[in-house]
Amino acid sequence: MNITPVWAIFIGSIFTNNILFASFLGMCSFLVCSSKIDTALGLGSAVVFVMFCTTMLNYLIYYYLLVPLKLEFLGFMIFIAVIAAFVQFVEMFVERFSPDLYYALGIFLPLITVNCAILGAALFMVIRKYNFVQSTFYGLGAGLGWAMAIALMAGLREKMGYANVPTPLRGTAVIMMVAGVIAMAFMGFAGMLNIQ
Repeated sequence: MNITPVWAIFIGSIFTNNILFASFLGMCSFLVCSSKIDTALGLGSAVVFVMFCTTMLNYLIYYYLLVPLKLEFLGFMIFIAVIAAFVQFVEMFVERFSPDLYYALGIFLPLITVNCAILGAALFMVIRKYNFVQSTFYGLGAGLGWAMAIALMAGLREKMGYANVPTPLRGTAVIMMVAGVIAMAFMGFAGMLNIQ
């Protein structure tokens, strides 16, 4: 049982142990969907919702169904099935209530199912031996950290659209450099709070 305070897990999962910059999980959708702030905020909100809900559900299924039945080896498959079901729900919700966001996200909305950050949150919950409350706050914090990172990147990419970027650095090169600088900025929080 992990005795780390809930507030430390929550703050740590947003800043010092940001799932995107500390573990490099969820980079593909981060790099591709961060060209516009509206798309980034929409995808970030969907990731927060899915990560928060699936972390809670996966905790309950893992510790109250799989562990008592000694079926822990099915954890990966169960976690992915829960994530896929929630993503389907989010996709139907977004299509119904925000068609513009649905079309802006395009193929990347269903790809939340295979966003390794969401699966990583479920796996970290088990590896770090969090209890239910800790897992809930970890899922929420990890989702918020990922959403904050993609929103920051989208804002910077929109500003770079007006900048005179040198020709050899245009495109992917400057995006990777900016992502590296943001990751280093997040590493600056490591001295304040380092929670596993």
